[in-house]
Amino acid sequence: MSEVKLSATPKGNGYQATVTFPSGVSISSAEAYPSIPEAITAAALKLLDMPERIEALAPGSV
Repeated sequence: MSEVKLSATPKGNGYQATVTFPSGVSISSAEAYPSIPEAITAAALKLLDMPERIEALAPGSV
């Protein structure tokens, strides 16, 4: 089973959204969000905008 990590880290006066893939590749937002829930939501929406990355996590995919 593959695991994708959504996280929020402090950045300036808010939190930066990050999506981390099993390969170790991380994609972070350029902007800061006012709260942790908003940053996690932004990370989830970013992941949904990358269906090719989600498909690559499926068993048997190349």
